[in-house]
Amino acid sequence: MQTHFSDTQLLDPQIREADAILRKCVHCGFCTATCPTYVMTGDERDSPRGRIWLMRELLETPDSVSSDTAFHLDRCLGCLACTTTCPSGVDYHHLIEIGRDRMDSQVRRPLMDRVMRRMLAHVIPHAARFRLMIRLGRIGNMFAPVMPGRIRAALAKLPRSLPPFDRVGSKTMVFGPRVKATRHVILLAGCAQRALDPAINASTVRVLNKLGVRVTVRSEAFCCGALAHHIGEASAARSAIRSTLLAWRDEIRKGEVDAIVVNASGCGTMVKDYEHVVGDDPELKDIAAQVAALTCDISELLADLPLNTIIDPSPEGRGVVAYHSACSLQHGQKIHDLPVSLLRQAGFEVRQPLEPHLCCGSAGVYNILQPEMADGLRQRKLDNIRGTGAPIVAAGNIGCIQQLDDEIPVRHTIQFIDYASGGPPPA
Repeated sequence: MQTHFSDTQLLDPQIREADAILRKCVHCGFCTATCPTYVMTGDERDSPRGRIWLMRELLETPDSVSSDTAFHLDRCLGCLACTTTCPSGVDYHHLIEIGRDRMDSQVRRPLMDRVMRRMLAHVIPHAARFRLMIRLGRIGNMFAPVMPGRIRAALAKLPRSLPPFDRVGSKTMVFGPRVKATRHVILLAGCAQRALDPAINASTVRVLNKLGVRVTVRSEAFCCGALAHHIGEASAARSAIRSTLLAWRDEIRKGEVDAIVVNASGCGTMVKDYEHVVGDDPELKDIAAQVAALTCDISELLADLPLNTIIDPSPEGRGVVAYHSACSLQHGQKIHDLPVSLLRQAGFEVRQPLEPHLCCGSAGVYNILQPEMADGLRQRKLDNIRGTGAPIVAAGNIGCIQQLDDEIPVRHTIQFIDYASGGPPPA
């Protein structure tokens, strides 16, 4: 793609980065086939190629931007399926972040949109606040018919049941194996996950302890910052990222950490990108690079451990499981086949639904901010999952689990591994 930035514009580091990314795009259109929003609408402006054109115009001639540009950029899920498909290596991930950042400075959002974003960024990353919001939301449901459409849509996303609060992460904790530890890892306990499903962290700790891994959870690392970062709440994102990095810094500098384990793939994609997100911040850039290099998804760590030593043999197998590949795992972290391999190693027959590359519509809080598109993608994904005939689904991200958990239960992959090694059943 040709660009026409002035010399003055190219003095801006963001513009220089965007210019290099834009020039890689050759307009081939491969990305349109795997873009969920384009598949749903058929509108070129809802495709990565179309959004790249919009972002070039936004960055070159910011006075030309309109609410129409904002509308189509906001409809991007950030699923990164386009980066998996792109033959030219276009870094759409960072380009859309630059585009949205510039758009926010050019177009003032409607009041309700601003209120929703600010509320989500200051509630969901704090697990206890999120729990309280869910409880209050249930009361609010009684008045839903007279509330604004955006609020009604958000209330409709509240979980129907709420398990006990996950205490892992409420204070700094160390979980040691019964035998001498062979490795030491830090676990990011997560924010929404702690509020919604304590079984995920419990299974993670149990499995790692059985494998001789000592697990530390730091309470100061309360959130990875992804949610606020992706919806333009920069201050809340910086606060969460800074707190997390400083919480882990001393142990990492002492060389006492073998890995940082993340069991929510949306968070893992964010933490692996910390070096880029932090940039040249003199306080954080060095530790951000170290953290990014140490971070791995739970499936990556398990693949490097003797999992076969803790799996209880089952001559008849453990039944059929459908595997939903979270976008943040398969596209963001380029991990797709590994969880399937682990599930099979644990004795499950794994079936994969049609269109595994398409997003389920969760995408952080996209399903709250863009409910119509998200609901359409959810239904499409559920139809494909039902087509597998599997009675239960495995996934690697809390957002996908909450989005898809329906008449066919959806549980985290680690819960299936835990069950195969003597833990409780995943459903």
